[in-house]
Amino acid sequence: MDIRALGYLRLETTTLDEWRRYALDVLGMVEATGTTEDTLCLRLDDRAYRIVIQAGESDRLLAAGWEVANAAALARAAAELEEAGVAVKTADPADLAERRVQGLIHVTDPGGNPLEIYWGQAQDHTALGTPYGNRFVTGDLGLGHVVLPVPDIEAALDFYENLLGFQLRDSMKLPPQAVPTAVEQRDFHWMHFLSPNRRHHSLGLYPGALPPGIVHFMVELETLDDVGRGLDRMHAAGIPIASSLGRHTNDRMVSFYAQAPGGFQVEYGWDGLVVDPATWVAKEITADSFWGHQWNG
Repeated sequence: MDIRALGYLRLETTTLDEWRRYALDVLGMVEATGTTEDTLCLRLDDRAYRIVIQAGESDRLLAAGWEVANAAALARAAAELEEAGVAVKTADPADLAERRVQGLIHVTDPGGNPLEIYWGQAQDHTALGTPYGNRFVTGDLGLGHVVLPVPDIEAALDFYENLLGFQLRDSMKLPPQAVPTAVEQRDFHWMHFLSPNRRHHSLGLYPGALPPGIVHFMVELETLDDVGRGLDRMHAAGIPIASSLGRHTNDRMVSFYAQAPGGFQVEYGWDGLVVDPATWVAKEITADSFWGHQWNG
């Protein structure tokens, strides 16, 4: 299957006003066309949007959107999924208009996470005009990355690696206390990092359950100063820092994690590793970070 990138995220929230302040005033994203009283659409680049946050009765992931090249690629993806016994629902015209894409299918991964595979997203050719002059790293690397909870880690890895065609980049052993919602407790649990493109990972698979259906998402900034200024804005706004500034061992990202409205985190980072998929060798990492990333609870 020829999936190219993590294209967008769709979230539901019980605190949309908090998300407006958080995304626009702190993260430095830009309000996009399609924003209403009940829906916040966010731009990071020349796409019509990269994140949509809808007011609702819960805080949860509505969908992770994965991009393919064109209509033929989407048709092949749907056929391969159906052949593998995965239920596929074709989007109706209202879905396509709302998402501003030309084709889309809905599927669910083995962890119950909602996915959308699509092609032909609209662009916005107006100047981005971020509030702090910050720039996000996207392009063919996609939005960034998302970490999803998947209680059956083996089934999820098989789905993403062998069906969706993602490349396994690295894996890490987690102690039992790091996965209190595991289906069964073991001496350790595997967490996996995968991607369909040159970004070290576009997807992380966490081997447990979490009510929001998302562990965190990451956005990458063009400069370290952009990250530092973002950290200052977090402190000024009184937003809890879940993990201090540090550099990861797997993707070399310099980042911090901040609590987001809804019970998960946002990673705000710089200098993520870009790999050559043709030569990459999957490894086990034995530490989360070279330095920093001290978790607060």
